[in-house]
Amino acid sequence: MIIDSHAHAVIPTDSYKYMAELVASRGNPAATPKVSDEQVRIAGQSIVDIMDAMGSDIQFLSPRPYMQMHSVKPAGVTAAWTRHMNDIVYRTVQMFPKRFRAVAGLPQYLDTSPTNCLAELEFRVKEQGFIGCLLNPDPTEGDGTPPPGLGDKFWYPIYEKMCELDIPALVHSAGSCQPRESYTLKFINEESIGIVSLMNSRVFEDFPKLKLIFPHGGGAIPYHMGRFRAWSVRAGGEYFDDKLKRLHFDTTTYDKDALELLFKVVGPDRVLFATEKPGTGSARDPKTGRDFDDLKPVIEGISFLSEEDRRNVFECNCTRLYSRFRKDE
Repeated sequence: MIIDSHAHAVIPTDSYKYMAELVASRGNPAATPKVSDEQVRIAGQSIVDIMDAMGSDIQFLSPRPYMQMHSVKPAGVTAAWTRHMNDIVYRTVQMFPKRFRAVAGLPQYLDTSPTNCLAELEFRVKEQGFIGCLLNPDPTEGDGTPPPGLGDKFWYPIYEKMCELDIPALVHSAGSCQPRESYTLKFINEESIGIVSLMNSRVFEDFPKLKLIFPHGGGAIPYHMGRFRAWSVRAGGEYFDDKLKRLHFDTTTYDKDALELLFKVVGPDRVLFATEKPGTGSARDPKTGRDFDDLKPVIEGISFLSEEDRRNVFECNCTRLYSRFRKDE
């Protein structure tokens, strides 16, 4: 089985109308969103068609991160939009139960405590069967001073709830208000900052069962391991490589050399197959004739991975981490 652990819902046309109404009304829309089942089905089928072409069996769907509007004022905009997108994800999964599983967006807002996310997360997991969540390390999206790093007790309420529900979080940044920082660069920067913050904290001593996944190959971390190893030795603490084994990563780097480095640095037992397709990597590589995010043949072509390694990457690492995942829905 091939599980694509990182993908985002295609947004139906009428959802964009609701987004505009939410922003224009400052979170007080004139009516509830009305997105037909047909629109949801068409959007979902477009993803299924891509999965069939790429050879994926199941995708984990979540709201599209850079459209989460975590920094749009007031907080009611984010709250309403998060509910709507989680509803779209849930409806998509209900329509295609053999192809998708649901991962929840959280109504994070600027530098507000993540306690405001707990009720939405608990409802989606307990009542609707969502198996994980997204966690944005900078809900300000560059518009102001971000909250403390992920190693800070600021985040403990959401960590506690995740452990209680036994779900992992995909640590995924959202948009960026800074003209010098595209959303792709924002992802890489925030993942790198988040990992270092966690490695320099007591989070995993306080929450030994916490499950965190860093997408896009862990940002810049694998590329600069020598610096971080030296830092950990100078600090007199645990060796950086050993600390890093508390985390998981995914394959959305879109480059064979980067993937080989990731597997060598963190080990294939810590890496989940993911494409984020359709998304940033959905462009044709003129050198190979395949889309950059067509990653299954790339991983199959990495010679030092054993068959067991590949099975772990494509399926078993994911099913072990997502304890609420069920093969047959």
